[in-house]
Amino acid sequence: MKPRVLGMILAGGQGSRLSPLTLRRSKPAVPFGSKYRIIDFAINNFINSGMFSIYVLTQYKAQSLTEHIQRGWRFGTFLSDYFITLVPAQMYRFEELGPVWYRGTADAVYQNLHLVDNHDADYVAIFSGDHIYKMNIEHMLQQHIDTRADVSIAAYPMPQSQASAFGIIHVDDQWKVTEFLEKPKDPPSIPGQPGTSLTSMGNYIFSRKALEELLATNMAGGEEGFDFGKDVIPRALADGYNVRAYDFHKNPVPGQSIDNTYWRDVGTLDAYFEANMDLISVNPEFDIYNAEWPLRTSSEFSPPAKFVHETADRRGQAFNTIMAGGSIISGGTVRDSVLGRAVQTNSYSLVESSVIFDGVQIGRHSQIRRTIIDKDVTVPPGTKIGHDVEEDRARGFTVTESGVVVVPKSYTF
Repeated sequence: MKPRVLGMILAGGQGSRLSPLTLRRSKPAVPFGSKYRIIDFAINNFINSGMFSIYVLTQYKAQSLTEHIQRGWRFGTFLSDYFITLVPAQMYRFEELGPVWYRGTADAVYQNLHLVDNHDADYVAIFSGDHIYKMNIEHMLQQHIDTRADVSIAAYPMPQSQASAFGIIHVDDQWKVTEFLEKPKDPPSIPGQPGTSLTSMGNYIFSRKALEELLATNMAGGEEGFDFGKDVIPRALADGYNVRAYDFHKNPVPGQSIDNTYWRDVGTLDAYFEANMDLISVNPEFDIYNAEWPLRTSSEFSPPAKFVHETADRRGQAFNTIMAGGSIISGGTVRDSVLGRAVQTNSYSLVESSVIFDGVQIGRHSQIRRTIIDKDVTVPPGTKIGHDVEEDRARGFTVTESGVVVVPKSYTF
């Protein structure tokens, strides 16, 4: 009999380091890759893995994410085990504390344990909603079952020299977890792989009984124990639960010929910008064109993209660029960029190495370079952005350490 698996996607992250992109939306709702939102990649991982019972747990600035899920992620109404349902923070009432918001990743699940009961789940897959990656979760589940694990942690091998900024998983030669270390200065290496450490991806599979026991034990204190990595996993190890690490690099994605090693947090503006720029390379690390692992998102029913004007000095053209439907390149040039829906670049304008969100209008003779422009901004004719740092800062734009300029949503010049 096929096991009953319930997916829970943690999508409440504030994403403060991505501000101003997160001034009006949570991190999982931030647009990415022309037509997607960051949350789409987690949902697609579940759907492509044959797991169709999914709760999305939201909290901060959730309206944009709510509208995206409601508009674009719906199954039919006749199959009760096929659903993607939003679960907003509902101010759970604790006898000793009164009503509280989610106080951490584990607390978010604890406050919604009744959903596990309602679904009568055998296993609960708890995944982050704010990373960019592909993962065949069914393969991880099978290892969880085969090893009779109580808890499985998706683990990302990385160079030991870079691992101290992450939660580190120490394993034996069978990849049974023996210790979990929070950002240690000297992280241990993987047995038999000197120079490589295992970092936690924040993705877990729990057997139902273990999840309920561990959350009940951790929450009993009332003042701590609210996070999986910091609290629940160490508790599971101390109490003798069978905790296993799952090697993400061995995860098989159908239709992908190279090893599955791409995982990005995109937690900073520079990391976000570079991840978008990767998509336009000839051989990107993250392939969005794999027909065997389709990447779905909400449908806007927008018209096709269009290029107009072809004269000696006025030509609509784009190079090394991806763009969504409804965009019009009208006598301007776009190079090495990512454009969302309904973007219009007008005559004699130049957009280079930039990420342009939906509904942006680029005026005539404007020059945009190494810039992220959020939705619904109209750039006046003759404007330069990304050419003079002091001028950009004087306008109130954020400028990152690497010099990327960020124009906030609906900015008025």
